[in-house]
Order: sequence, then C-alpha cells, then structure tokens
Amino acid sequence: MRIAMASDHAGLALKREIAALLEGDGHEVEDFGTDTEDPADLPDHVYPAAIAVAEGRAERGIFVDGVGYGSAMIANKVPGVFAAVCQDPFCAGLARSHSDTNVLCIGGKIIGSALALEIVRVWMATDWLGATEDKYARRVEKVKEIDRRHLPRI
Repeated sequence: MRIAMASDHAGLALKREIAALLEGDGHEVEDFGTDTEDPADLPDHVYPAAIAVAEGRAERGIFVDGVGYGSAMIANKVPGVFAAVCQDPFCAGLARSHSDTNVLCIGGKIIGSALALEIVRVWMATDWLGATEDKYARRVEKVKEIDRRHLPRI
C-alpha cells in the first residue's frame, strides 16, 4: 500500500520510526516533510500529503505533529480525506472499522514510540466493517455525502 506521510518538527523523529515500520512491512512511503528539526509550519507538509490521499496517489496517510489535532484539522479540510486522531490502539481500530478513515494523525508529544507503532499496526491491519455491516456503510455514506456537498465549486 502507498502511504503519504507528513510531520512538523515535533513529529519528525516519530514519523521516521513509523516510516521504517511501514517500509519493513512492505508498504511504500512518500514523505512530504519536514526533514529537519528546524521549526516547520504544519500546513506546508500536511496539506500536500492530504491532497495525495484525496487524489488517490496514496491509499492512506499518516501525519505526526506535537498533539495530532493540527494535522487532523488541516487534513479534514481536504474533500475526500477522513482523518482521525488516535492515542491508543482501541481507537485506531474503531477509526478504521467503524469510520473507514484514510488518514491517521498522531501526537508525538502525547504518546511514546512503542504505543505509536502499535497504533499504526492496528490502524493499518484493521478492515472497514461497512462491507459486511449495513449500519457502518450507512453512517459513513452520510459523512461522505456531507463531504460532497462542500466540494469546492469552480
């Protein structure tokens, strides 16, 4: 699977660990930056990565900043992106199985490396239940309809 990754300086080290895990599992990672510990503006990296997910150039995205919420706020502004902040494996599983999220946001200042890697493992391995359970398909389709109503009009 092709994964778009992005971070600011606060998430750089953890992003690198996650990328190594993903590549070790056979996934292709495209890193949208940052690649230094110098102060970085999150939108400069998360926005292009979110666009890659929305356009289908990446099947999923994993974004790491200090807390996770900044990345999610930016990513969820992009039509077709459905991002969730997860701070434990249980929530990561639900974000995939119930909500069919395509972007995972993690706070590098909130959780440690071991927990973050387990969150990624669970999120990557969990299938969406909407293919077999109508209630999840119905609920996610309502969210996608809201998303479609707010597509940019050019």
